[in-house]
Amino acid sequence: MFDLHCHILPGLDDGATDLSVSIEMAKAFVADGVVAAACTPHILPGLYHNSGPQIRQATADLQQILDQEGIPLKLVAGADNHITPSFVAELRSGHLLALADTRYVLVEPPHHVAPPRLEDLFFSMLVAGFVPILTHPERLTWIESHYQTVQRLAQAGVWMQLTAGSLAGAFGRVSQYWSERMLDEGLAHILATDAHDVRRRPPNLGQGRELASMRVGDSEAEHLVVTRPRGVLMNEHPSNLPAPPSAIPASDMIYDDVPDGDGGGNGKKGSRTDRAFAGLAGRLRSALGLR
Repeated sequence: MFDLHCHILPGLDDGATDLSVSIEMAKAFVADGVVAAACTPHILPGLYHNSGPQIRQATADLQQILDQEGIPLKLVAGADNHITPSFVAELRSGHLLALADTRYVLVEPPHHVAPPRLEDLFFSMLVAGFVPILTHPERLTWIESHYQTVQRLAQAGVWMQLTAGSLAGAFGRVSQYWSERMLDEGLAHILATDAHDVRRRPPNLGQGRELASMRVGDSEAEHLVVTRPRGVLMNEHPSNLPAPPSAIPASDMIYDDVPDGDGGGNGKKGSRTDRAFAGLAGRLRSALGLR
């Protein structure tokens, strides 16, 4: 598997606090079946003053240590790029980073406030030849009131990255609800760990793959953690990679009310019948070669 979002670099943000944690995380990635991981520390003005050159050097330094330790994990440089007014210009200057110097770019909007003109930003990126990847939309507190915006962005060519832990309920029932719904509706392109350590937010891509498989089938689960992420690192054009299928037509989906936020819990949302049918539909589509 390939993880395109993690905070493994030591001491750069709220991820690995020191080198020992980074090494523990790398070992956990390998044990989970991950062969390559993108180092994506926050670039957030006013809080995390990271930059492209700094992240590149830190990635190379950690890779050298992992090689010396005999840990078979390939690292590539990237960033969890927070929205700025001059986003495209900062990408071109090298201050912000694409994933492994490809056309694909992680974009993180504010968590609690929907930014104005969000669609304009993504349009400017697409016009400039980049493929934006919106990080963990299912965890944004404003997703319910702006879900149609998320749908429009996905239809326009913006990729969506879900956090593996969201499917397991690690971020609460609301995030679990939206992650499952986005999978069902064919809006999710990539699963990633967003790992920060080995205990509170560990590498858990294998678990995410298993949970995704239960909803959309084994084939699509593999696309979420292998086919598309590997295609990103190879800088494949999106048209050359399999598009996420909708397990069942959106018009036929019946969901329970969005659960109240609780900051935790493992409750499943969406009707039990709907979840079972979504998983069955995914397997049928896979068996019939309709992906």
